[in-house]
Amino acid sequence: MSMYTVKVEESRPAIGGKPSAGPVYRSIFAKDGLMELPADIESPWELFSHSVKRNHEIQMLGRRKFVDGKAGPYVWKTYQQVYDEAIKIGSAIRSRDVNPGGRCGIYGSNCPEWIIAMEACNSHGIYYVPLYDTLGENAVEFIINHAEVSIVFVQENKIQAMLRSIKNCTSHLKTLVSFERITDAQKKEAEQVGVSCFSWEEFALIGSMDCKLSPTKRGEICTIMYTSGTTGDPKGVLLTNEAVMAEVLSMDQLILKTGDEVTEEDTYFSFLPLAHIFDQIVATFCIHRGASIGFWRGDVRYLFEDIQELKPTMFCGVPRVFDRLYTGILDKISSGGALKKGLYQWAYSYKLKNLKNGLKQQEAAPLFDRIVFDNIKKALGGRVRITISGAAPLPLQVEEFLRVTSCSVLSQGYGLTESCGGCFTSIGNVFSMIGTVGVPMTTIEARLESVPEMGYDALSKVPRGEICLRGRTLFSGYYKRQDMTDEVIVDGWFHTGDIGEWQPNGAMKIIDRKKNIFKLSQGEYVAVENIENTYSQCPLVTSIWVYGNSFESFLVAVVVPERKAVEDWAAIHNETGDFKSLCKNPKARKYILDELNKTGQKYNLRGFEMLKAILLEPNPFDTERDLITPTFKLKRPQLLKYYRDCIDQLYNEAKGTKI
Repeated sequence: MSMYTVKVEESRPAIGGKPSAGPVYRSIFAKDGLMELPADIESPWELFSHSVKRNHEIQMLGRRKFVDGKAGPYVWKTYQQVYDEAIKIGSAIRSRDVNPGGRCGIYGSNCPEWIIAMEACNSHGIYYVPLYDTLGENAVEFIINHAEVSIVFVQENKIQAMLRSIKNCTSHLKTLVSFERITDAQKKEAEQVGVSCFSWEEFALIGSMDCKLSPTKRGEICTIMYTSGTTGDPKGVLLTNEAVMAEVLSMDQLILKTGDEVTEEDTYFSFLPLAHIFDQIVATFCIHRGASIGFWRGDVRYLFEDIQELKPTMFCGVPRVFDRLYTGILDKISSGGALKKGLYQWAYSYKLKNLKNGLKQQEAAPLFDRIVFDNIKKALGGRVRITISGAAPLPLQVEEFLRVTSCSVLSQGYGLTESCGGCFTSIGNVFSMIGTVGVPMTTIEARLESVPEMGYDALSKVPRGEICLRGRTLFSGYYKRQDMTDEVIVDGWFHTGDIGEWQPNGAMKIIDRKKNIFKLSQGEYVAVENIENTYSQCPLVTSIWVYGNSFESFLVAVVVPERKAVEDWAAIHNETGDFKSLCKNPKARKYILDELNKTGQKYNLRGFEMLKAILLEPNPFDTERDLITPTFKLKRPQLLKYYRDCIDQLYNEAKGTKI
């Protein structure tokens, strides 16, 4: 296909009721075969223990120290200290009659204890089971019971929530360990239903440095990681030691091959939930390379303050974080005076042109990096040189902005829990991959499968279809759900449910979601995610949920607008009121609706894909109302339930009087 991918199998025509499939491709870096694991490692525990031997005095895990309620500098544990603590905690787990193959839950925000508990499990072949901090008590109960978890490490401020659930989990759960302290009253409450409680220090004292380790082999299960999902109960994704190690080592290989290296001199800022595969793989990679990991304090209000204190060299984020950074910096630039604004625009255009012409990040405009973009670089602490975005596609304007102004190499990736994290990644310093998720990782082969009902043909001149994967980093199935496993793994290929489009340079672009399709009353099929992605290009909105059904002939939407855009419009048009009241203003709604439809026209949406009415929602979609997943994907059934009355009102409004 191009210089970045190689074809390893020809296309498959439609046969026996199966849709046609395009050719199979690998990354150019795996042209001679998928990456093999080194013969001398069997589990992630060995990645850690080998790193300890090389880096025993290097700082490994850090958190901010609080004095009189104020956050101070980062305080660190070395690799050797973390190793010794993991050995003791692992021994203590075994003393609670949790043996290899047993289940250990980890429930709470990112912190050193989270990683230590994970490594303690790895040292004895115990499956660690992350309990999402944002799923709610019912989901936590479900996971504990479904995975048959017998011991849970829990963040101190989650203990009360855990105690409310504990009476429904006692079939298997016998031990609770706080990341920090636990009160006598909390111990007594748990003991009344047969569960023993320990503080972290108490539990470590139970353990021994002499306990014989029992790490597992590469083909055995490492973790059961539950996906939040947009409908139904969470699904337990079974990931082997091999899958985890292959993902980590593939990341290492690609960073090395594209002209960079992560060493013990690097520092990673960990704030994306460790309960998700993205941050967990990056953290494990940093451990393998001997880098330091500094944790945020767990409060989004102080996210950038923690970054300024840590000054990381690696930063991983999701589009929502990068969009917040983008908006904040543009606001500062626009209020900085004509001279400053003009210099920025000149520097931006100059560097963008050079990047498009193939120059690398550090070569494109070194002078402007120092005198113009250095202040933007300082927003992430001033030392970031590797930036990674995942979880959802970055808006094109935000990705371009980061590539030009962050003074770091940006890679955008795509992956799922079922693929052990990233299965595609854009190659560092290749600007032509902007707007895509790049090429397959070196552990994965990929192809597209046609989806005729959506009009996607994997064999057309511009190949489009469902992304299908096979390789070393795929999951081993859904725990206790063979039926669901068989639905998505067919003939050895994992069907992701995401619709991709191969680009001429071999990169993949995510354009739609297979399940997010419905029919309007006149028979038109609507691929709603693609439409939402298009409307998201409008700079006046931060989030949008588009709705339609087979009883109606047109679409409506709930829109979370950019606050500043609405307030600026109000100032120009002499409209008064706070942001919440402005969102109810019919004129403001019409203004945003018109701008959205102009965006739709710009990107060639069809007439039935245009919006007829919108609701302006002043509050972002959030997990507290169960409207999005922890990885910010829209939960459509829950959104419909929450906004049902508003949707009915929008349809009545559009059929009667206009906004």
